[in-house]
Amino acid sequence: MMQVLKAARVFDGTRMHENAAVSLSGDGRIADLHFDGDSLPAQPQDLGAGILAPGLVDLQVNGGGGVMVGADTDAAQLAHICAAHARLGACAILPTLITDTPLATQRVIAAGIAAARDSVAGFAGLHLEGPHLDPVRKGAHDAALIRPMSDDDLALICDAARMLPALMVTLAPEAVTLPQIAALARAGVIVSLGHSGCSSAAARAAHGAGAVCVTHLYNAMGALQNRAPGLVGAALTSPLAAGIIADGVHVAPECLQVALQMKAQDDLFIVSDSMAVAGTNLHEFTLGGRRILRADGRLTLEDGTLAGADISLPQSLACLARLGVNAERALAMASRIPADMIGAQDRGRIAPGARGDLVLLSDDMHLRAVWLAGQKLPDPEH
Repeated sequence: MMQVLKAARVFDGTRMHENAAVSLSGDGRIADLHFDGDSLPAQPQDLGAGILAPGLVDLQVNGGGGVMVGADTDAAQLAHICAAHARLGACAILPTLITDTPLATQRVIAAGIAAARDSVAGFAGLHLEGPHLDPVRKGAHDAALIRPMSDDDLALICDAARMLPALMVTLAPEAVTLPQIAALARAGVIVSLGHSGCSSAAARAAHGAGAVCVTHLYNAMGALQNRAPGLVGAALTSPLAAGIIADGVHVAPECLQVALQMKAQDDLFIVSDSMAVAGTNLHEFTLGGRRILRADGRLTLEDGTLAGADISLPQSLACLARLGVNAERALAMASRIPADMIGAQDRGRIAPGARGDLVLLSDDMHLRAVWLAGQKLPDPEH
């Protein structure tokens, strides 16, 4: 049955439209975008003030709903994490395994393949953040599990990429060879550089070999220096895309503004880097046997090291709005741009045939409603 949603403003993934409407077909897809003055195929539901936008897309989600991605993860747990984030506005996510054992990696890949086979709502693929990183830039990762990429690792990842909707892998140039990066790229892996103290030249060489992205820009990488620009300098001055955590904790507002000014608009997107506590009232959880504490919008190890972020994508959008970022750019950073990063042409946009995943946001970017495959979810708690 056709339904039509009308809002004061509709963002289609690229542009904002005043007094527009979106029609949804019975199969959970978008039928059309209707502009002010168009005849509508059914009586519209007037959503009033606010912005109707594509369902948000998050490419770095370590957990949610009380569950972390880890060695025991199965397809049901991935579905649970996806559902938790859909209620927070992220209708498509890449559940993310941080550095772990080879067996854990194999199990999570198997769970992701099963989730894809079962068409789990909101599951857009996997992100493997490690273990092929620079141990000096480990952040909250377990240094004992960080290691260079072997031939077996390469074969496992390449095979997985052929069976998943999308596979992003964060690696450090120090832990892999350029031929390995090239082989990953040929297999369809989205190679992202991160947790690295590499030089700018090494980052550019990795880009030339097939790396296309940088993971949580500024965090867990060498600082930009006058004669040693490093990965940050390469990310800011090359076509490498970059994810960034817009919470005011991981990246200072001034550094976020630098990235916004330096990067082409379609080369910068936001990620939540969220953990198990997302969508819950939990005050702590464990990560690899270590306590992670939640307080004042921060997640930290007991020694104070940041361990993921405690923010949703709509909260990140509100952070961008407070910095003066216009709504079109901010919303694109949370929808179309990350969707394009993983080749998901039917996500992150409002267009005929796209998935009927939508969010309604207030003008100051507070989440008011979510539709997943055309079905409205229970109203978000405030």
